[in-house]
Amino acid sequence: MPGPLLDTLNGENRAERPIWLMRQAGRYLPEYRALRERKGGFLALVEDSEAAAEITLQPIRRFGFDGAILFSDILIVPYAMGQDLEFLAGDGPRLSPRLLDRSLGALRAVPERLTPIYETVRRVRAELTPDRTLLGFAGSPWTVATYMIAGEGSRDHHATRALAYTDPAAFQEIVDAIVAVTIDYLAGQIEAGAEAVQLFDSWAGSLAPAEFERWVIAPTARIAGELRRRFRQVPVIGFPKGAGAKLAAYARETGVSAVGLDETIDAAWAHRALPEGMPVQGNFDPVLLEAGGAELDSRATAILEALADRPHVFNLGHGIGQHTPIAHVERLLGVVRGWRPC
Repeated sequence: MPGPLLDTLNGENRAERPIWLMRQAGRYLPEYRALRERKGGFLALVEDSEAAAEITLQPIRRFGFDGAILFSDILIVPYAMGQDLEFLAGDGPRLSPRLLDRSLGALRAVPERLTPIYETVRRVRAELTPDRTLLGFAGSPWTVATYMIAGEGSRDHHATRALAYTDPAAFQEIVDAIVAVTIDYLAGQIEAGAEAVQLFDSWAGSLAPAEFERWVIAPTARIAGELRRRFRQVPVIGFPKGAGAKLAAYARETGVSAVGLDETIDAAWAHRALPEGMPVQGNFDPVLLEAGGAELDSRATAILEALADRPHVFNLGHGIGQHTPIAHVERLLGVVRGWRPC
């Protein structure tokens, strides 16, 4: 039988709200820190299926979340496309050669780099009880392209936006290649046991409206449409962080099953603006989760009440911070699990 998270993503408005948290497996957990110290760097953990499965399951064992999300990274796709990937302490990820310096055609795909990810999914699915949903994920093409082109993260994604304006045909080729790999990558996760998948478009907010339509909505629609064709019963969650008012068009035009709300989106506005009955996910501020206190209770309750009349997965507006106290997560769980609609 499907669990409450999968039921909600399929459109059921349950009185008890399912909950999971983005980046719920990570540095705020002492068990994660201990395992990372033994095993080595981040990429080494991702490529070690036994370790990655253990990390995926850690927050389920500790908190009993309704969903387990695969421990991996959005840059595994460019890694499989042939870029080298490393994570530098204090500086974040680096991809090389960056596409500002080399053409897409210079890359030689290494699809076997995806094999450990599928094995992680299989291991986690074998350990989860049927009432817990396993979520796979990938980065959305726009966000992945920003890293592939610049070779690293940036504040305003100037280099990528400039390329999209000055040579849209070349940029379209990059996006098309990412779309194709992402479809197969998510399909592989589903075939290995993922029951729902999420597309993270972390930098969608940096685009003007016309570019948002072309580089966020259109590629997402292609991915969601093909996954729906192959796996009709598998929900696709779209999370275009920073989309603002453009979220309504994203929800209508991409064909995703559910949309994630970041912490800047007013939940009451989302309920009015998004298609009736569409499941939503979010949008508690991760900084407030770190801060805690009575405001945590009141804000969480306000979100629950604003979204009471539609399917809602309680989550954060972005990933949980590494300094978040365990007690605050437990307190949030108590608020969400104790709430019922009036």
